[in-house]
Amino acid sequence: MVQVNDSYLKLKAGYLFPEIARRVKAFSEAHPEARIIRLGIGDVTEPLPAACRAAMTKAIEAMGTREGFHGYGPEQGYPWLREAIARHDFQSRGCEVSAEEIFISDGSKCDSSNILDILGAGNRVAVTDPVYPVYVDSNVMAGRTGDADEGGRYGGLTYLPLTAGNGFVAPLPERPVDLIYLCFPNNPTGAVATREQLKQWVDYALAHDALILFDAAYEAFISDPELPHSIYEIEGARRCAIEFRSFSKNAGFTGTRCAFTVVPRGLSGTTASGERVELWGLWNRRQSTKFNGVSYIVQRGAEAVYSPEGQEQVRALIGFYMENASIIRRELQAAGLQVHGGEQAPYVWIGTPEGMDSWGFFDHLLGNAHVVGTPGSGFGAAGEGYFRLSAFNSRANVEEAMQRIRAL
Repeated sequence: MVQVNDSYLKLKAGYLFPEIARRVKAFSEAHPEARIIRLGIGDVTEPLPAACRAAMTKAIEAMGTREGFHGYGPEQGYPWLREAIARHDFQSRGCEVSAEEIFISDGSKCDSSNILDILGAGNRVAVTDPVYPVYVDSNVMAGRTGDADEGGRYGGLTYLPLTAGNGFVAPLPERPVDLIYLCFPNNPTGAVATREQLKQWVDYALAHDALILFDAAYEAFISDPELPHSIYEIEGARRCAIEFRSFSKNAGFTGTRCAFTVVPRGLSGTTASGERVELWGLWNRRQSTKFNGVSYIVQRGAEAVYSPEGQEQVRALIGFYMENASIIRRELQAAGLQVHGGEQAPYVWIGTPEGMDSWGFFDHLLGNAHVVGTPGSGFGAAGEGYFRLSAFNSRANVEEAMQRIRAL
């Protein structure tokens, strides 16, 4: 008899975003005349940068020739892309990251889940609350948690509350943990961490022999020069952190899929017998066995991000979305709502009106303003009473959505 993975049965009713899609679909079918504006899922709307399109077109043409054809590429990514990333994203900021420590992938969501393949089941895991759901759900699927309680918190996980009182930067765990998921700029709250705050986490990880899984997918949206873009800007982080990044939001690659993970040489974990083992080698073996790499065409497009034209065009894209975020912040504050984020990140974290919970506010906006956002409770129990709006949409849609919400 075929057995299923019972851990999947522990998951809550549905992954957050499919549940949103289900509710929106039901509303659309009941009200076909409604023009819905979607500010929920963080999917980009603007065209790929011209430099990336030109590079991909050139790569497609090359693939049509015997001399320029590429079959299977290296699972770790082509050297020319890894070198460009190391030089522009890390070495330019004083980070000691080499090309061989960069692994190209098809998404930071995938990598932040797949990283569990090389980490032992007995690790004590800490996540923030609210949190990007993938961190929690991937641990549940892997059998690393107990059941969820009435508030949606899973047994076996240590939850670190993100609140307005702590500036949505998690406190250090009160009890020792082994794996720590951090995301800055934060999804969903839009908060950012200072060097001093990240140093506290690095110091904690070094002191407790813990590993930080650092999601920096939104680092390109940081405009304050005093704020760090990478965990590796903090001394000692190479000995305790893995970093995930993506081309999805900064360069609009959500539909073409390209990201990367940094695993420093020398970063190690412990076997059941107490032997120290380098994580780089384990991740390299995992990727070589389970991943066939990102297409040559897409990697050429990603490489073009680092050209002078690509850098200019990506900055324009980021500026466009951050202006959207500024409009959302301004209009919702004028409407009397409590507003956080949206200054160094493309997400705005809103306190729901008094007497209305997160899903109630979702239904209220969908039903009356025909605007879709993301209920805060979908990110964890501490997200109840909050609501996330994304700045990823056209300027016209953002402005109209704000007019509709203010008219309620």
